[in-house]
Order: sequence, then C-alpha cells, then structure tokens
Amino acid sequence: MKVYINGKYRDEADAKISVFDHGLLYGDGIFEGIRAYNGRVFKLKEHIDRLFCSAKAILLQIPISHSDLMRAVVDTCRHNEVHDGYVRLVVTRGVGTLGLNPNRCQDPSVIIIAGKIQLYPAELYQKGMEIVTVPTVRNLHSALNPAIKSLNYLNNILAKIEANNAGCEEAIMLNSEGFVAECTGDNLFIIKENQLLTPPLTAGALYGITRRVVLDLANESGLKAGEANLTRYDLFNADECFLTGTGAELVPVVRIDGRLIGTGRPGPATLRLVEQYRALTKMSGEPIYD
Repeated sequence: MKVYINGKYRDEADAKISVFDHGLLYGDGIFEGIRAYNGRVFKLKEHIDRLFCSAKAILLQIPISHSDLMRAVVDTCRHNEVHDGYVRLVVTRGVGTLGLNPNRCQDPSVIIIAGKIQLYPAELYQKGMEIVTVPTVRNLHSALNPAIKSLNYLNNILAKIEANNAGCEEAIMLNSEGFVAECTGDNLFIIKENQLLTPPLTAGALYGITRRVVLDLANESGLKAGEANLTRYDLFNADECFLTGTGAELVPVVRIDGRLIGTGRPGPATLRLVEQYRALTKMSGEPIYD
C-alpha cells in the first residue's frame, strides 16, 4: 500500500506522522470515508465539500485546493490499483506544542489511505441486524456539533462499546431531548405505511452522503420520503428499518431493543433501495483509470 502524506507517497511501513501532531494529541482534525466502486470514486465532490465545511467550522485551513484534493484522492486510488475499495482522507491541525493552542500548529497534514473496509459481517446484510439503544447521548450542537466530522470520535466510540457489551454490532444514540439522532457510524431510516423517515440534521444526525442518496432514490421511485423527530416508540412500530453510511452502505435492521421490526426480515422497500443504490454505484463517480 502507498499512503499519501502531504504530497508524497510512502510505503505503508513508513507512513508516519509526528507524535506532536495535534490530530493525535487532541483529536484536532477532520476526516472523510469515501468509497470506490467499479473503478470510480463515488460522490467524491460531495465528500470533499463536506470536508471543507468541517474544516471551516473548526478554523482549519486545508493546505490544498478542492480540485487538487479530488485529484489526489483519485491518484492515490490509482497508485494502489483500487477498483472497489475504501478511502480514508484525514486532515490534521499539524505539529504543535504540548499545549492546546492551535495557533502553534503551522502546517496541517493531509493523509490519504486507499484500501478496503468491512464494517459488518456479510450475513447481516442478508438476514438483518439487531441493534440497541445506549445511554450515551449524541454530542450537543452547542458543544461539539455533530455536523463536524472530526477526529474526536470518542462520543461514538463510547456508544459502540455499549453496543458491543450488549452483544450488538451497532447502537442507536438519542439526543439530549430523547429523540433519535443516529447510530455510532450510520444514519437511521424507518419505513411506516409507505413513508420513508429519517431524523433531521437538527436532531444530531450527520450530514450523511449515503443518507442524501437514499432520500433522492426514494423520491425518484415514488416512495414518500422526509425527515421527522423519531422516538424509540416510532422505531419499535416501524414496518421496516435500515442504516446507511459510506462504509456500511445499506444494512437492514430486524430487531431493536428486543422488539421485532416488521416481519423480522429485511423488508421489500429496503431491498429495493439496496438494489437501486448498488446500481447507482456501478455507474457513477470520478473515473480512476482513463
């Protein structure tokens, strides 16, 4: 594997940054997870757009232009002969002192890793997933805004630990008002009476790229789609439920907090959306190879 670090490609064993980088010391940085399918990088512009929004929110100056960063992602995929894979794009504040002051960090670091990812066991995509609600609530907008895709993922990790302790792969996180926000690494959707619903961004949901794609696909196929504040009661009584994310793609959910969802099997509307999504990924994206 060749890893892109600040304009140079390094072998995996030599892909290193300083222990004084504030991305390591304080989680001071941002990232994107991006998918490649069939020799194309899927929704690359949208991911880079979101990266720049996260950077602006934390006053981090990305030391490379939007177009050059898109090109660097594609080039890194090409260097690693990626046809179907996963890209992790990271921008850190850079090397500084042991103090908090970000102004002591002069040169942000840009890192691009092009490889593979498998978030969940393959059988969960066929049989559906069981998830639980956990005590850890989603970050407050007034504290660390959930819209910022930062390197500080401890909020999500604590919730993931609680899910693992309950014997589940994924967890539902509520916000401080008790409404559903999202899962530890995925957005959440339910289907009720032919209506597709997902928590609004104001509830603490990430501005999910796959989330947006699914909303668009639903509208194109005639399935009424929208946002709504959802409670656990709404989830328990849904006809269908599924999760979305760049790494996860679309994952059916068949049991929540011990309650069977619908028939206890991936529902027909969910399966149609899965097929639509897969079809789109096969033909859409920035070409890696000429």
